[in-house]
Order: sequence, then structure tokens, then C-alpha cells
Amino acid sequence: MTETPLATIRPAEIAAYLAARMCHDFISPASAIASGLDLLEDPSAQDMREEAMGLIISSSKKLADLLSFCRVAFGASSSAETFDARELEKLARGVFGHMRAELVWNVDTPAVQKPAARTLLNLAQMAGAALPTGGIAKVRAVQEANAIAIAIESTGPRARLRPEVLAGLSGQPLGEGLHGHWVQAYYVHLFVEDAGGRVFAEVQPERVVFAATLPI
Repeated sequence: MTETPLATIRPAEIAAYLAARMCHDFISPASAIASGLDLLEDPSAQDMREEAMGLIISSSKKLADLLSFCRVAFGASSSAETFDARELEKLARGVFGHMRAELVWNVDTPAVQKPAARTLLNLAQMAGAALPTGGIAKVRAVQEANAIAIAIESTGPRARLRPEVLAGLSGQPLGEGLHGHWVQAYYVHLFVEDAGGRVFAEVQPERVVFAATLPI
């Protein structure tokens, strides 16, 4: 795939990529719910009723967790400009409940402004995705003078970060790779830059580190 010049990435394209990314995340649990309902309605599959109910319940929870997360991580969520750090932790744990990675949350500030809240949630999700076979994602955030510093460390036996994620975080256009992984990282770069902050990531053997600093 030929790289798209940065200047030609229009807001409508970013919106379309973000919408496609969210639809990709939602379609799996939504399809599982539909499959469970089909089993309940199938007269020849009554012996699988308990399994179908379990599938519907677990998939409904996953879909609800993802929707709640995305309202804040990608959307406006509400007119509020600050978020309770405990609520952000709840949203992050909801998503990690469907990942193999374990979340350790240590945010040393009670209230987080919207740009920092979006940064925390998006980087936390990316940190979990960097541990496909499991591991620990440690989320830390502290207020320093007139800024909030965020550091997220993913450690695990197969910790990795896709090149398109690194490209997106640094504000580069997508070259080779998947739009869904790139657009989340690029979106983070955009709103962190708009807030007057900076964000980056570093990959080491069995370790991925994300860091961001935003003014408050």
C-alpha cells in the first residue's frame, strides 16, 4: 500500500475509519447474541439452551462494556469536561475483562479533564492489545505542576506493538497495516496535540511503554 500524504487525510476519512473500528469491535458480541437467540428458537437445539443463555449473557456484557468505553474514549460522552478517575478505571476494567491481560490502575488524581481521560482510556486499551497472550498493563498518572503525566507499561511474554500503531501515535499516515489499529493511535495523536500535549510509545523485548503529557 502506498503511503497517503499527511495533508490528504481529511476529517471525514478519520471519522469513517473510527466508525469502522468501533463497528468491528461491536460486531463480534452482537453476532454472538444473535447466534444465542437462534439457538433458543431452534426446536432441535433445546439441549443447548443453557449454553445459548450463557453466550447471550456474556456477549451482552461485552457489548455493553465496549459501548460505555467508546462513549468516553471516542465520543463526546457528555458535556462534562472532567471525569472521575474511578469512573475511568471502571470503564477500563470493563474492557480488560474481555482481554487476556491484567490491568493495574494507579491514577493519582481524583478528577481528569476530557483530553487526559480519552488518552488514559485509549492508551490503556492499546496496552492491553499489546499483550495478546497475557501479561500486566500498569497504568499510572500523576499531576505535575500544570500538567498530567501518563505512563503505561505492558509486560508479557509476547508483548508487541504493530508498526501502524507507532506510526499513528507519531502522527504519520498509514503505510502498510490495518486502518483499525492505526486510526485509534492517530486519533490519540490528534487530540493530544490539540490539547498542547505530546504522546509516544517505545517497544522493548517483552515490554511496551506508552507515555503522554497534557497540560491542565
